[in-house]
Amino acid sequence: MADNLSDLNWLQEWFHRNCNGDWEHNTNIKIVNLDNPGWSIFINLCDTNLENKKFDKIKDYRTEDDWVYCIVEDKIFKAACGPFNLSEALRIFRNWVEKEQ
Repeated sequence: MADNLSDLNWLQEWFHRNCNGDWEHNTNIKIVNLDNPGWSIFINLCDTNLENKKFDKIKDYRTEDDWVYCIVEDKIFKAACGPFNLSEALRIFRNWVEKEQ
């Protein structure tokens, strides 16, 4: 895929590439708002080429509104971030997926 895709467009492409007639019938990507305020992202990695890929936890707290926390747990990429860090969290997922492909 083109490098100039926005991270959201890239995520849409990644989702589509993983649709296989079965995988897409589950809730595999969920983005919700937090009440502190902020965002949470959950991306199911089961039945993808990422389900066993190592991810190093990221915890970067800069200010009350500028932070990001990402882990892979139980074959789910999980991110939580500040109200203006949603793109950063998506970029972390994208960079991890594209690393050494």
